[in-house]
Amino acid sequence: VQLQASGGGLVQAGGSLRLSCTASGLSFSSLSLGWFRQAPGKERATVATIKWSGASTYYADSVKGRFTISRDNAKNIAYLQMNHLKPDDTAVYYCAAGRPGQGYEWWGQGTEVTVSS
Repeated sequence: VQLQASGGGLVQAGGSLRLSCTASGLSFSSLSLGWFRQAPGKERATVATIKWSGASTYYADSVKGRFTISRDNAKNIAYLQMNHLKPDDTAVYYCAAGRPGQGYEWWGQGTEVTVSS
């Protein structure tokens, strides 16, 4: 089971990035997916999650209205579209997947996002 996060980089405040999470070795379409982030000196925090069907999503208050999580089960890929980025969004972003009710069992390696002011 492997998850690969990509799409991070350096962007100015107000800009946009789209993170991608590709999966292999698992039944992607049956899993819940999530994006998490860890800023320097802080604990890892949930950013957004999406259920297997894509019909149910959750967003942290800090990103509501700016970030959008989505998934393409046919391609085994999930996205995090990040708009109106702020310096506070600077962090390493991780994608994770898990079976319903089992928490997030598999984690990608992280992709770094830096937002300059």
